[in-house]
Amino acid sequence: MKSNCQRRKRPRIVVIGGGTGLPVLLKSLRKRDADISAVVTVADDGGSSGVIRDYINVVPPGDIRNCLVALSNLPEFEKKIFQYRFKSEDKFFSGHAIGNLIIAAISEMEDEGIFTAVQLLSEMMKVDGHVYPAAEEALTLNAEFADGTTVAGEAEITHADKMIKRVWVTANDGSEPQAMPEVIQAIEEADQIVLGPGSLFTSILPNLMIKNVGQAVCQTEAEVVYICNIMTQLGETEHFTDADHVRVLNSHLGQNFIDTVLVNTEPVPQDYMDRQKYDEYLYQVKYDFKGLRAQGCRVISDNFLQLRDKGVFHNGDQVVDELMRLTGRPLSWRSDNFN
Repeated sequence: MKSNCQRRKRPRIVVIGGGTGLPVLLKSLRKRDADISAVVTVADDGGSSGVIRDYINVVPPGDIRNCLVALSNLPEFEKKIFQYRFKSEDKFFSGHAIGNLIIAAISEMEDEGIFTAVQLLSEMMKVDGHVYPAAEEALTLNAEFADGTTVAGEAEITHADKMIKRVWVTANDGSEPQAMPEVIQAIEEADQIVLGPGSLFTSILPNLMIKNVGQAVCQTEAEVVYICNIMTQLGETEHFTDADHVRVLNSHLGQNFIDTVLVNTEPVPQDYMDRQKYDEYLYQVKYDFKGLRAQGCRVISDNFLQLRDKGVFHNGDQVVDELMRLTGRPLSWRSDNFN
């Protein structure tokens, strides 16, 4: 018979991705008694992150900032300060989030790289879990399109308006990108690996294209769960089914490594979305459960939809309920320390 300690061991969950979907999931996971590690893309070159990356030569901090806040136990007002973005009339700081500047400052001040800086900041922000940049340096995302042309840079890829065939990442000095040992160890020791939700080619794959990350995910004994996007994305996944998303992931890593796919089956109400505000989202992803099962996937379909602000999002709590079921943890189990 297992001891109380063994039965109540915290499941180790590694979430890999970037963009706006990752912190939504992390916020919901933080309510549960899970040992969370977030592996965050460092190939972003747009917005405030892109400007800081260009001028200070530091890993783009935006996605890292959002993940730190999502897992932070600081009071809400202090987290709001970290997230505050200067207004456009503040010309010198226009568009920059305070947290981005702090991450860049600590990285430069300590002169030990972004990875150490994020760990120091995690302590300051009382982060419950771990936030790991996928690599120690900023990486460039590259793409080859169906017509054989190639382009470098995340922003350029999404604005090329072409069908993407494959993506890969490169380091500025020409060396092969590598993740830090802590990232690989987290993947190797995980009970569950979660991919997404997030942009397929620009948030999830940039992490997996780091060779030792991709190898670790393929070799792990943990269950690999992919949270399929609800909407197709302009310049990335136009007209994709759920099976197409998984097919691209498997193709990039050279094997069928996805074990379970979470698919939202709740229809998005017609004309609900603000198409100007969310102009990158096109149509609801179509279902191809036969195509998913042909790739060896278990399919879990449910209402994971959350409608807010005239946009379409995953309901983080509903998704995490399913993730916790997969780990064997009862849904009633919640952290006593969550505030």
